[in-house]
Amino acid sequence: MPTSRAAALHLTGERTAPGVPEENYWFRRHEAAYHALLPYCADARVLEAGCGEGYGAGLIAETAARVLALDYDTPSTEHIAARYPQVDVARGNLAYLPVADGAIDVVANFQVIEHLWDQDGFLAECFRVLRPGGRLLCTTPNRLTFTPDSDTPLNPYHTRELAPDELADLLRDAGFDVELLHGLHHGAGVRALDERYGGSIIDAQLNVVMGHLPGTAPWPEQLLADIDAIRPDDFDITGDDLDVSLDLVAVAVRP
Repeated sequence: MPTSRAAALHLTGERTAPGVPEENYWFRRHEAAYHALLPYCADARVLEAGCGEGYGAGLIAETAARVLALDYDTPSTEHIAARYPQVDVARGNLAYLPVADGAIDVVANFQVIEHLWDQDGFLAECFRVLRPGGRLLCTTPNRLTFTPDSDTPLNPYHTRELAPDELADLLRDAGFDVELLHGLHHGAGVRALDERYGGSIIDAQLNVVMGHLPGTAPWPEQLLADIDAIRPDDFDITGDDLDVSLDLVAVAVRP
């Protein structure tokens, strides 16, 4: 069922939600990574560390044995408990995961690690709570395309963005084996929108929303319709051309 503005969490620009046409590009881009990594969650005990609105935890719960959704934001955890009853939910700080050693099969961490001040400490916690052979699923914006000209993120909510080799090194330094490192790219459908809107559908959206509070920008009708029509399979996730990918998609294994 589509999410009305009244029913959705407040749009901050950092947390996306389903059913909001203006958010659909970002929502589907994030959702594409969930779909790609769902097979790792089959029949597993999954902790989603930094779950946002909760749509990802709800999707994982369709295949996992059990899902615990963890977030520090109280409105988010209250929203998840009400909207996704198939998911266990807890409020907590990702610096100290409220889970016993070796109790989890899969930790999911989607578009979160770039927000953390202590990325090494968080990964140590992931290593601790995973059983041997357990997996960490991680997605994050590719620094080489997100903030290409600076090591300092342009996004004020990001503390450190990562290039492909930096993410791989961070995971290995935490003791993980990197099983997969792929990148997310625009697929044919979104590339057609890039061409239609002067080379970048991302820039076309930014040109609309810059200077407006989240949820208040006046959208051109055709652009909004094109954005609302995007689906998860309009993105490609592949091991090719990592340096020009939009997001990094990693699977790391605790030995």
